[in-house]
Amino acid sequence: MQNDFLLIGIDGGATKVNGWSVVVEDHGKAFKLGNFNSIKSYSELPGYIRNFQPVDLNLQLKEWETGKIALTDEEVAQSNCYIEATTACISEIIQLSNKKRILIGIGMPGIKTQDERGIAVLKNGPRMLDYARRIEQDLENMRIELLKPIGRLGSDAHYCGIGEEYAGNGSFRRIENAYYLGGGTGVADALKLKRKVVALDAVKNWFVKTWEMKCPDGYSVEKYMSASGIQAIYGELTGNSQDELQQAGIYSPQIRERALSGDKPAIETLQKVAHFSALLLYERITTIYAGWQGLFDFVNPQRSIPAQEHDYRGLLLDRLIIGQRLGDLMEEAQDDAVLWKPFASELTQLILTSRVLDQVARDHYCPAGNLNPALIKISKLREAPALGAGIDAYLNWKEENHA
Repeated sequence: MQNDFLLIGIDGGATKVNGWSVVVEDHGKAFKLGNFNSIKSYSELPGYIRNFQPVDLNLQLKEWETGKIALTDEEVAQSNCYIEATTACISEIIQLSNKKRILIGIGMPGIKTQDERGIAVLKNGPRMLDYARRIEQDLENMRIELLKPIGRLGSDAHYCGIGEEYAGNGSFRRIENAYYLGGGTGVADALKLKRKVVALDAVKNWFVKTWEMKCPDGYSVEKYMSASGIQAIYGELTGNSQDELQQAGIYSPQIRERALSGDKPAIETLQKVAHFSALLLYERITTIYAGWQGLFDFVNPQRSIPAQEHDYRGLLLDRLIIGQRLGDLMEEAQDDAVLWKPFASELTQLILTSRVLDQVARDHYCPAGNLNPALIKISKLREAPALGAGIDAYLNWKEENHA
């Protein structure tokens, strides 16, 4: 069946687009990455605005809610680079495969337009209202045949969950209830409850995405969970810009090494990461078990208060999965004194002293007063968003064609 076309999954991030060929196995019950990969950085393209400043998030949300989105000239110019990079990524994979007939799935961050083919709100980049149409037009001009039009731009976060569910080494497999937190340039949340990967937009009345929540210092919780944010926090404490840190080769792993060597700004950075990581995971545990408890404020002060009642109340999570570069950092930090131990200790204490969790729940997460060693799992699936995008496109095509 797949011999007739090439399945491609695209992960569109804040700094680059990452595309992979995807192989269908076991008649569509399992998938894996293929042999063809292309990565295109937006900054490589002419016209890229290096100091691009996204429109204020609250203004973006207001324009989206009123249906009156006014793109700036800078957004239009920057979006050209995003779309050109995506098209070039797809084209390169096609050239490597020698196939001209393709099926594409694309995951992108941000709130989508009503037809789900554009991006209406984007925290770390330009809004692109006609993203899918422009890519289709570019591919048509290249005489590349699409098996079907791009049905929708999926959530990169949801595609992380789809990838973790269907990949052979996915962390959602054979698990009933789990939460996934992936930290890269931004943050991805994914949920599997009652054996199904849950679309977060379907539960937004009670579940709050990480980027929507705000810490007491005014920063989004996302800042403390993302590799980019961790670097920015360290830069603020040392008086260095992120560009300066990048030029010096100082990223999250190097910040951890500095903390282990006694560097005070690095220690303070990781203390904050440990604290908010523990609090975020505790928030997920309690919200699923007993509804929203108000542990964080909202980035958008106009956001409605989440409902306490929902269909999944009372569920206990089998796994808390940490993935992408945040997962790499946590894996390197296993049992160290600057990140892992403070994180695990605070999460343990939050659970044991919780007034929200009953004894059954506390015993589930902390048997004999210690954090369940099987609870936290580091994901090895770094390409989950691209894989998930391809899987989603294939499953939708299969359903439409009853293949």
